[in-house]
Amino acid sequence: MKIEHVFFDLDHTLWDFEKNSALTFKKIFKENDIDIPIEDFLKIYVPLNLKYWRLYRDEKITKEVLRYERLKSAFDAVNYTIEDNLINKIADAYIDNLSNFNHLFEGTIEILEYLKPKYTLHIITNGFAEIQSKKMKNSKIDHYFKAVITSESVGVKKPNPKVFNYALEVANAKTNNAIMIGDSLEADIKGAMNIGLKAIHCVFDNFTPTDKNITSINSLLQLKQYL
Repeated sequence: MKIEHVFFDLDHTLWDFEKNSALTFKKIFKENDIDIPIEDFLKIYVPLNLKYWRLYRDEKITKEVLRYERLKSAFDAVNYTIEDNLINKIADAYIDNLSNFNHLFEGTIEILEYLKPKYTLHIITNGFAEIQSKKMKNSKIDHYFKAVITSESVGVKKPNPKVFNYALEVANAKTNNAIMIGDSLEADIKGAMNIGLKAIHCVFDNFTPTDKNITSINSLLQLKQYL
């Protein structure tokens, strides 16, 4: 059966999370007089954020712990003394401001324009529900997608098969007429493949782990070769 439904991850796949996150921190640090070179902070924060997101994805920590600890750990690592109330203020400001920066990966609009007439497009995301819709609306890509499935709406996170099965049900799709596209080898790609979905791995940097047995692309426009 030919592909009819295309599921995309959002952050790190279409929406340039690291670039938008950096701009958000730059704004917040300036507003709160935090005297740390943003590059030094991000060098520590980015891998810590990924670590805490994995713990959150694996149900080992709560959303509240994630939001606090990734910041606390980063400030501790750069030897910057900061009160808990300011960390919580920054955590809230980060969520409030993140969706105001809306850089997309190169080729996002072009590939969505190319795919929209041919397929029904959907989003499956582990990101916080309260900001994912804002990201899509503010970056003007929300109208491309029929269903937006957040892990919070399912109660579990990718790569849990419940997320993908729920997404198929909501989209009225089947494993043999749908495909998943995302940046996380474990959460997006192997999670999808574990329930029988086809998948394409987005590898936009030199650090993302890959699997030679899985189709991968280095730019979104390469999807035209497969869809």
